[in-house]
Amino acid sequence: MQLDVESLRVLLAVLDTGGMTSAASQLHLSQSAVSRKISRLEERAGQALLIRDGHELRPTRAARELLPDARAMVKLHDGAVARLERSDLEGTVKLSSNGEVDITQVAALLGVFRRRHPGIEVEFNVDNSGSLTSRIDNAEIDVALIQTSDESLRPEDVVLWTEELVLVSSASDDHCTQPVPFLDFDCCFYNEYTHSVLEEAGIEFKTVFSAATSATVRAAVQAGIGIAAMSSSYVGGDVVEWKPPTEIGELPHIHQVLRTVPGESSDVLTALVETIRSELETARPVRHANSA
Repeated sequence: MQLDVESLRVLLAVLDTGGMTSAASQLHLSQSAVSRKISRLEERAGQALLIRDGHELRPTRAARELLPDARAMVKLHDGAVARLERSDLEGTVKLSSNGEVDITQVAALLGVFRRRHPGIEVEFNVDNSGSLTSRIDNAEIDVALIQTSDESLRPEDVVLWTEELVLVSSASDDHCTQPVPFLDFDCCFYNEYTHSVLEEAGIEFKTVFSAATSATVRAAVQAGIGIAAMSSSYVGGDVVEWKPPTEIGELPHIHQVLRTVPGESSDVLTALVETIRSELETARPVRHANSA
C-alpha cells in the first residue's frame, strides 16, 4: 500500500473544512479533482474513509486512526519542500491589493513566499484599485493586485480571474420606484459604467450611500438601502440580481489582475510575482455570500 501526500492533504482539507466544496476552494482545486483524490485514496487504503451523512462528511474509524499520521506526513513533506526551495535572495518588495482578494488567500501566499525566501521582506497594504493604479505607475509600490475593465487591461497584466459585473439588490426589496436608491463605491471605475447604463435606459437614480469596500456595500444592499453594482460572486443569500423596471444595457466583465511596476524586474520582484501567480492564478475569489 502506498499513500500519496497530496491525497492525504485533500482528506485533511475535507475533514477540516467540512466538505468537498470548501476543501476545493482552500486547495485551489476543482470539486471533481478533490473527489477523485479521495476515491483514489480509499482505493489504495482498501476501505472507505468518509461517511456521507446527508450534506455532512465524517471520518470513518479507519480515517480517524489515519489522521495523526496523515498530518505528520503532510507537515514533514512540506517542511522538506520548503527547505529545498529556500533561496538566498535578499531585499524588500512592496505589495498592495484591493479588497477583492480574500485576505486569507493573501496571508497564505505570503506565508509560502516567506518560507521560500526568508531573506526577502514584503511590505503589504490594502487600498482601492484606482489609488493602486496611480501608485504602481508612479513606482510607489512594486506589485499591485487590482481590478480593471477590458478597455483598461494592459498587455503586461496577468489576469488572475474574470467576473461579470451585475446590479444587485436585497431579496426583500425590488427598488423599482424611481428615483432608484443607488449605492456607489468611493474612487471606483464601477460608477462610470453603472451610471451610464442607468442613464441610457432612462432610469432615474439617486446616490444615497457610498463606501470604499465591497463588504460594506454588500452589507448596505443586504439591509435594503438600495441597489449597487458588484461582482457576480457576491450574489447569494439575501443579495440577488436586481430586476430593472425596463431593459438596460450590459455591464462589463471585471478582471482581477496582477500588475507590476514599469521597467525591468529584479530577481526579488520576479520571485514574488511567481509565487502570486502559482497561488492565485487558478483561484476563484472566496466570498461569504450569506454574510456581509
